[in-house]
Amino acid sequence: MNETVYLNGQFLPREKASVSPDDRGFLFADGIYEVIKYYNGKPFRFPDHLARLKRSLEEVQIECGGVAHFEQVFAQLLAENKLEKSHAGIYLQVTRGAHQRVHHFPPNLSPTVYATAFAFPSFTENLENGIEVITREDIRWLRCDIKSVALLPNTMLYNQAREAGAGECILIRDGMVTEATHSSVLAVKNGVVITHPLSHLILPGITRKVILEICADNNIPTEERAFSEEELYEMDEVIIAGTGSEITPVIRINETPVGKQKPGEVTRFLQRTFFEMI
Repeated sequence: MNETVYLNGQFLPREKASVSPDDRGFLFADGIYEVIKYYNGKPFRFPDHLARLKRSLEEVQIECGGVAHFEQVFAQLLAENKLEKSHAGIYLQVTRGAHQRVHHFPPNLSPTVYATAFAFPSFTENLENGIEVITREDIRWLRCDIKSVALLPNTMLYNQAREAGAGECILIRDGMVTEATHSSVLAVKNGVVITHPLSHLILPGITRKVILEICADNNIPTEERAFSEEELYEMDEVIIAGTGSEITPVIRINETPVGKQKPGEVTRFLQRTFFEMI
């Protein structure tokens, strides 16, 4: 099957899609992105994703004519690729556009808007059995709240996790847990769900938000506070959460067992409730 992508208002075969070598996304990583998951053709928390997309665009001062039209674009993209009835993902990237290489933001550019659809099944084994993770120093920039395409630090650190046989890398900044390379981090201690507060140091994760809502609806106490790497090893349960990760239990950190080295009761409850929602 020939894959169809969306580029600057057109649906076309991937092999015919091209971007200028002067595109600022290529030259400067001057752009943002968003990933949305569709369960059997239905988008999960679509308004939240659009709100985050809009905020990222505003923070980096890219104007692309609003975000409301993307709902129809994504629906057609799924249909063109025969993914409208399956678990699928949409990747959207918006860069500032093409211009001779200069360090300031050139005015009046037409942004480059690219989107692709792909099969996006759940990682069932990870959800059921949990994963091992490593920890590393958080070497990213100081605006992690923007969903920027500048992901080289993330990919370097995630690659270290893969080389170590782990499923993710939890990031530590000034001795405190922030998040993971492409996931939020939550932990459970004595029945309390704990996660880093929203700030410029972490992405406002959609799944993180859903988990906190589930907790509020079910009288599960929560704390949005920074916690140390030392505390991380003492947690009863640890969770990696994200659009792709969904709600994944962590059973070992740097080969040190988490809790009973199996998914805990709170994690299991959050998983069940999450999948009932979708």
